[in-house]
Amino acid sequence: MIAPSLRVVAVDDHPVYLRGLVACLEDAGAEIAGLATDGAGAIELVAAASPDVVLLDLNLPDMSGVEVVRRLRTAGHECPVLMLTMYEDERALSAAFEAGAGGYLVKGSDQAAIVAALRTVAEGGLVVGPELASRFATRAAGDASLFLTRVAGLSERETEILRLMAAGRSNTEITRELVVSAKTVRNHITHIFTKLGVSDRASAIATARELGVAVAESAEPRWGG
Repeated sequence: MIAPSLRVVAVDDHPVYLRGLVACLEDAGAEIAGLATDGAGAIELVAAASPDVVLLDLNLPDMSGVEVVRRLRTAGHECPVLMLTMYEDERALSAAFEAGAGGYLVKGSDQAAIVAALRTVAEGGLVVGPELASRFATRAAGDASLFLTRVAGLSERETEILRLMAAGRSNTEITRELVVSAKTVRNHITHIFTKLGVSDRASAIATARELGVAVAESAEPRWGG
């Protein structure tokens, strides 16, 4: 669950989808600080409500979600933003991070992924959905400040185990380091494979490196559209 103190502004121009988001967030224990259906309304609402995090659609009727983030940052509002969009597009992904967003998920992500991503972004981490790993990995290298602390859809423990796997630890070593049973580690690894859409350890490690989980150096997006 999201701590009840986490106040969320949700922005989407589709009323039915927005109601679904509200139900999802409230079910997870979040407080809805406000709702908006366009970019101008979102900017005004964030300024008035000072939420802990903004869940923002990319495609709004008056401006893009990326432009909303840009204007918020220009106005001095540093509230973390999680983009939620239909678009699996590396240009949009890059633009979102360039503007100052803290996360990028594709619509269709389940409640657990959205809740985990919101929590991570609100705490200052960065999140990219696993289906966008290759797009994230192809951005121009050069900025060590962009480091994913959580893979969307993975729990904190699963992310920790994935990082240890990528560091070359065996199951036995992970068991000893985390002080858990061998069965627990195996179960977590099975869940990691499923959530990342991979079938073996090597593929999971490759994905971890693409997402920035395995290294403290990642990439800075460059797209001005």
